[in-house]
Amino acid sequence: MLPVYDQVVKMLADRGVTLQDVAELVQEIQSCYYDNLTVAECLDAVRAVLSKREVQNAVMTGIVLDTLAERGQVPEPLARIILTDDCLFGVDEILALAITNVYGSIGLTNFGYLDKLKPGILRRLNDDKDQKCNTFLDDLVAGLAAASAARIAHRYVSSHK
Repeated sequence: MLPVYDQVVKMLADRGVTLQDVAELVQEIQSCYYDNLTVAECLDAVRAVLSKREVQNAVMTGIVLDTLAERGQVPEPLARIILTDDCLFGVDEILALAITNVYGSIGLTNFGYLDKLKPGILRRLNDDKDQKCNTFLDDLVAGLAAASAARIAHRYVSSHK
């Protein structure tokens, strides 16, 4: 059996999301604040955030719920709510917010920005909803990117005092 970190990376990849995809989101939202921010630095931040067990647990839980809903293994009315990403559901965002809070309130503002604009991989996940259930996944990826961007902001401020 794979270590939990590796299992989560595999689960993301099986749903079409790489850590590189997440790192590119991080760079997109942070490069205007930090000159010369590389995707490699962003990837390091994504890996660091994903190494936290509470983040791994949130990602695994959301992916499993999306997958079970997709397979018809969630009872009604919850199945319909998840499959249609009902606008009043909110549990998907709450799970993602558990990730954003790992690095404080800046993660929350980063998440709101990503959730609203849906750049990069988030756009693809959102547009792919006819093929797969990504109700939790798109928010979890945004939460992971938001927390990773917050980690970079915290490290940048600390190193430039």
